[in-house]
Amino acid sequence: MKKRSFLASLAILFAVQITVLLVFSFQKIDTAQDTVSVNEAVHSVQNDWDIIGRHKNLTDLDYVVLDQEGRVCHRTKPGLSETLHAAVLHRDTILDLESNGRTVGKIIIYNNSHIYYQNHQQKVILFLSAALTVQAVICILYFTYFSYTILGPFEKLKGFAERIALGNLDIPLEMDKRNLFGAFTEAFDIMRTELKKARAAEAKANESKKELVANLSHDIKTPIASIKAVSEVGIQLTDNENIQNKYKQIIQKTDEINTLITNLFTAALEELSHLNVTPEAVESHELKALLENSDYLSRARISNIPDCLIYADRLRLQQVFDNIFANSYKYADTSIDVTISADSSSDVPRDYACAQYIAICIEDYGGGAADEELPLLKEKFRRGSNIKNIEGAGLGLYISDYFMKEMHGRLMIENGQNGLRVTVILAVV
Repeated sequence: MKKRSFLASLAILFAVQITVLLVFSFQKIDTAQDTVSVNEAVHSVQNDWDIIGRHKNLTDLDYVVLDQEGRVCHRTKPGLSETLHAAVLHRDTILDLESNGRTVGKIIIYNNSHIYYQNHQQKVILFLSAALTVQAVICILYFTYFSYTILGPFEKLKGFAERIALGNLDIPLEMDKRNLFGAFTEAFDIMRTELKKARAAEAKANESKKELVANLSHDIKTPIASIKAVSEVGIQLTDNENIQNKYKQIIQKTDEINTLITNLFTAALEELSHLNVTPEAVESHELKALLENSDYLSRARISNIPDCLIYADRLRLQQVFDNIFANSYKYADTSIDVTISADSSSDVPRDYACAQYIAICIEDYGGGAADEELPLLKEKFRRGSNIKNIEGAGLGLYISDYFMKEMHGRLMIENGQNGLRVTVILAVV
């Protein structure tokens, strides 16, 4: 049975219930005594007044006969009103009895109207019980129909949506056009097909992007090579040592850029975890050159460097320092203190055999960041709330932290006495 048939049945049944209730409500029940029977009872009692003790009831009425003093002379059955007061309260019929032209007593005819009300009430209860039973059966049938045509298909759609959310686009959705969701089922399966096509197109587009990056490699490397060549010529054309050092810095930066571009092309825009980090033994005195290269504004005061061998990737370590100094320049714009010392802290991860660590502490005078935000600064795209007005992507410290982990070191961020303190911890070989 269709949904409209169920609803029509419920509506019709409801209308019948309302109609019957209205009929019973406005129905006038005749509770008056039968006049003929009353007169017959009165006359029979008056005729038998002299032998009232042997009087027989010739009607279907129940009554009590009283004499003038109110004494009971006759009753048709026990439990009737035997005083005028009780009769008035019960709304019984009270009539005078006459014999030989004088009043000899009274007859109290029992009011049995409550019996009519009880019968009327029983009829209403029986009808409502039958109607409710039919209504319950219809509701059960409708719920069964509802479960089969709506809830069941909806659960299938829900499971299908979960598979789509998990990326499973290969399993089609069974179509059943007989239920209410038939059209939706077909539309959802069409959506799955289109999503599968879109995913294939996206993969193809990604491959095209990788090819585009590879094709641009020559165009990008050419100006870098030109900058390096001009710098090398500049070194040859000047005897000023300061200018020569500047040209050397330009050459070194072009080499770094060239290496980074090579990594970019090699990784083909893959995730950061695919970037190559190759740490090796490096003499600690090279840290000074790396730090000075990053401090291109010459704002840092660098302390003495302990003489040892550290475990690091020069290129990646230079990137780490570049990111830290660039952040300090951008957000603090103050002088920078660089303190280098040996460190054997137990909280540094010991992934391999080594005696101790060397800590490069870089601190500015910019006031630092909120304490509760410090642990979040190494996450991707996370920045301090106090620098939202300054342009930035929130990737520098994230990348630096990744490089340090790959070099079996650690990047620590905390608030110092004057500003933000970033500590680069490197393993000593």
